[in-house]
Amino acid sequence: MKRSEKGNENSEATISDRPPLTILLAAPRGFCAGVDRAIQIVELALRKYGAPVYVRHEIVHNRYVVDSLCSKGAIFVEELDEIPDTDAPVIFSAHGVPKSVPEAAEKRKLFFLDATCPLVSKVHIEAERHHEQDLEIILIGHKGHPEVIGTMGQLPEGTVRLIESVEDALGFEPADPERLTYITQTTLSVDDTDEIVKVLRSRFPSIIGPRKDDICYATTNRQAAVKIMAAQCDMMIVVGAPNSSNSQRLVEVAQKSGCSKAYLVQRASELEWDAFAGVATLGITAGASAPEILVDELIDAFSERYPVTVETIKTADENISFKLPRALRDADPR
Repeated sequence: MKRSEKGNENSEATISDRPPLTILLAAPRGFCAGVDRAIQIVELALRKYGAPVYVRHEIVHNRYVVDSLCSKGAIFVEELDEIPDTDAPVIFSAHGVPKSVPEAAEKRKLFFLDATCPLVSKVHIEAERHHEQDLEIILIGHKGHPEVIGTMGQLPEGTVRLIESVEDALGFEPADPERLTYITQTTLSVDDTDEIVKVLRSRFPSIIGPRKDDICYATTNRQAAVKIMAAQCDMMIVVGAPNSSNSQRLVEVAQKSGCSKAYLVQRASELEWDAFAGVATLGITAGASAPEILVDELIDAFSERYPVTVETIKTADENISFKLPRALRDADPR
């Protein structure tokens, strides 16, 4: 498909003098079902209850999304003690929260809505089940990430052991190798996690894993698309935020899959145009918390400077959706 070229006659002459650019556009890309649901929860709460609506932590890791919701009346905080006594809804982010957070909200009689991704909630349930079975729990994930904090916070402090790398897995010493299990963050590199799991299984053959992979379908699909595209591209751009785990992993996957020039970009305004000299084929994808409007913005920016042809590389179909909280279902016009 050909993108229309924008600008005046002088800019069009400049475009025609430049070499053509082929953009390979990953599909699937961008919003996953959990992110879509979380944003809907904030928007529907604003529609039903009016502004303000308080949100603990960024609802998803994307500044454009957060700023958009702020403009509609959402107020973002990091902790509940930043919220005054209020009847306004308080929403927990898609990443999940420790059990102490809803407990504190209940103690203050705050009305809260939980936007935790159901696939993250699945990991929480697994952790609780393993704890009830008196198993020692390993969580494969990144220290300090909100999802990891939320998952570890489902159980008493010290119950869950965090492993971030193969080196951690090699050095880990369980209390009882026969009573060991692992769970994972949902937004990890599939390949890196497989390497860690291989080490754990080789050292502890009795270790119990999830019945179904904890890394979510969207993370897996987006990484698979990047692997296929990487070798065809001179450069790849991942649209996403620096604090978005799944977006950062896409950059790493691209680099490991044959495209050493892979970069994370939040907005088209961040592009350094000198870096694209000699690039004939550019790959573009987006992390699961990046809206499609930012991908369009990026392509339009290239179309203003190059004769651009866009080709979609489709590697999977996604038709997953998650139910909204009961309190908001009557506010959904669909």
